[in-house]
Amino acid sequence: MDFDISRNFSEEAEIFKVLGHPIRLKIVAGLCTRECNVKHIWECLGLPQATVSQHLALLKNKGIIEGKRDGVEVHYSVVHPLAKKLIEVLG
Repeated sequence: MDFDISRNFSEEAEIFKVLGHPIRLKIVAGLCTRECNVKHIWECLGLPQATVSQHLALLKNKGIIEGKRDGVEVHYSVVHPLAKKLIEVLG
């Protein structure tokens, strides 16, 4: 493989950085299997709701997940293709 000096990998590096936290990695891995609301996520992970919400906000801000409102609930899913691929590789 040759080195491509024209490619800077900044977007990829940002995704790796965000997914470098174990809780965020668990959240993304879970959301790759199904859409969930925040209550389901914090119940499954056994974490405080505030903690999960902070991680979801960062993942959403970085474009890794998106939330769809359904009445009073928001259902989250993974939308970034690199994040999906990384979870698949970790399998």
